[in-house]
Amino acid sequence: MNRDSINWAGPMPAVTTSFKADLSIDEAGFIANIERLYDAGATGMVVAGCTGEFWALSFEERAHLAKLAVAASAGRGPVILGTGAVREDEVIDQIHAAKAVGADGVLVLPPYFAMVTDDEIVAHFAAVDAQSVLPIVLYNIPACAVNAITPEVADRAADLPNVVAIKESSGDWNNFHATLTRVRDRIRVFCGPSSVFGVPATLAGADGLIDCFPNVWAPGCLDLWHATKAGRLDEAWALQRHGERMTDVFTSDGLTLYPATKAVMNHIGVPGGGHMRPPYRDLSGALLDRLIDDVTTLSLPRAKSA
Repeated sequence: MNRDSINWAGPMPAVTTSFKADLSIDEAGFIANIERLYDAGATGMVVAGCTGEFWALSFEERAHLAKLAVAASAGRGPVILGTGAVREDEVIDQIHAAKAVGADGVLVLPPYFAMVTDDEIVAHFAAVDAQSVLPIVLYNIPACAVNAITPEVADRAADLPNVVAIKESSGDWNNFHATLTRVRDRIRVFCGPSSVFGVPATLAGADGLIDCFPNVWAPGCLDLWHATKAGRLDEAWALQRHGERMTDVFTSDGLTLYPATKAVMNHIGVPGGGHMRPPYRDLSGALLDRLIDDVTTLSLPRAKSA
């Protein structure tokens, strides 16, 4: 396999996992969010990634979410399942479970928490690749995973038989661009923080965008891609500036991205928000009040039914 083995491209949201008050999965909200995002211009879905709180899900729940996403997608785009785990055998088991429910690909992190060498990261990917039954998207998010997929590691892993893409979410433009330059001839490159540099990433040749923000800002965040590809650059850069402001609001002064995202989804009345599973907690009190006040200045659209 290589980049030509798939046709995945464009803005593919990393979808939230909606939880009810009893912390069970809100299947209706999850499905409705996926359908809404396709209607707004999404080209695929990434399920049970960081935005989907993979660490709070059992392996069985992750596979079930993939099954729901496949049905909700109804052929409109690929479904890629997050397989975050430290042990290779667990990642491999999840890949087989993803295949069984009809997922199109899997998102594979380096080992996390345990600090490992570049050689060990490549060995981890090679061991997973050797038993994979689905195309693999490598996932670089060192701020969370500790271990980074450097451009050099990406270059080595890009030659593995089942690796077809990388989601580059370092948030470092130089790392993103160096990775893009080194591997784009063999695997597809998706930009993670599109709210920060989705437009320049698209102009530089990224194959698509995989981001959290479409959950709370659609079609705007999806249109970062569509407007750029269509040559509507004034519109695209205006959206980029809006995304930068949103990123600052959602991640500063005591706020973190995923609880803030769900809180705002609930506020504007779109499906897919709901509650956080521990170790996260729902926002409340002064933090929530300040977030909502700041979001009001961003003029995010409210749901028609809200």
